[in-house]
Amino acid sequence: MTNKTTRKFRPATQLVRAGTQRSSFAEMSEALFLTQGFLYPTAEAAEARFNGEDPGFIYSRYANPTTDMFEKRMCALEGAEEGRATTSGMAAVAAAILCQVQAGDHVISARAVFGSCRYIIDTILPRYGVEISIIDGSDIENWKAAVRPNTKVMFLESPSNPTLEIIDIAAVAQVANEVGAKLIVDNVFATPLYQKPLELGAHIVVYSTTKHIDGQGRCLGGIVLGDREWIEGTLQDYFRHTGPGMSPFNAWIMLKGLETLSVRVRQMTQAAGAVADFLAGKPGIRRVIYPGRADHPQADVIARQMTGGSTMIAVELEGGKEAAFKFENALELFSITNNLGDTRSMITHPATTTHKSLTDEARAEQGITDGLLRISVGLEDTDDLLEDVEEALKTLRS
Repeated sequence: MTNKTTRKFRPATQLVRAGTQRSSFAEMSEALFLTQGFLYPTAEAAEARFNGEDPGFIYSRYANPTTDMFEKRMCALEGAEEGRATTSGMAAVAAAILCQVQAGDHVISARAVFGSCRYIIDTILPRYGVEISIIDGSDIENWKAAVRPNTKVMFLESPSNPTLEIIDIAAVAQVANEVGAKLIVDNVFATPLYQKPLELGAHIVVYSTTKHIDGQGRCLGGIVLGDREWIEGTLQDYFRHTGPGMSPFNAWIMLKGLETLSVRVRQMTQAAGAVADFLAGKPGIRRVIYPGRADHPQADVIARQMTGGSTMIAVELEGGKEAAFKFENALELFSITNNLGDTRSMITHPATTTHKSLTDEARAEQGITDGLLRISVGLEDTDDLLEDVEEALKTLRS
């Protein structure tokens, strides 16, 4: 913003203005600093920089002016004290967990998470002696029952990928606080516009900024957000020495994406609600899961912790994989791809793509059937999307 005011601005303003730093040229758009390193006027200045006595930049693997602007803008939007931008969403999840656990620690995770997140939890962590518990996170009693004396981290997605399961973040945060554990929330599906995990008591928030924040299919990114003490005292050394930092170019793209985030997400959410309502009750449709509908299984929790629906829909078709594939292939405006949160509408069959690595049992536990499809609604005309869906539904009856 500027130094002229101490006012707290609303999200749409923060998305355009927060964190901006101008060079001596006073450029209007954020500058893109494509540099690996930075100069020091003297040897003494270099020593002071490395000692932490001088707050300037050292090396772009640690921090960069463009990346710093993106981190500061995300902090303003999220209500976080500090953040570290990463190469991808999975780099953010891995860094947030691995920086704070060691052999003998215990991690609890909700079972309804993205396939790669599940791989970190139940494959990577046990290799290094970290104990794990994977639970049905929708029931708070399961979190309480899973706690052990060595519980260090709790991890969840809400809404989850791909079944849009909602978890009571405030209730889980209370359990974490009682045992001194850190709660990490993946907030991608809600976006920072519709849900504020830190305000609900979470300690750390992660995003794949590849999704809504870029939202235009251009580049990868992620970010970890939290309080200054944890970021600087726990995450920073891991981040600095393992090198998952976002490139300055991608940070610049993310800054441009943030400027239109509220406009894009609002329109996409309205369209998603219309598509979800249109699908509900149609012949061949077994169930529709959408956070903006009153029939969502956790509608009461949504009312407490979210201020909007989602750009995402989960729909289960009767007829399993054959029907799901037939419906996908009949669509013209929904691209078959594993990304989401884009300006273009997309559709995915999780059982054979994003969650293929899970066991049959793990997919069944999450409700990922062969007939389930994940839909990401974009910015096309809503009536065109509805007509496209209607035509695809006709193929199920042919």
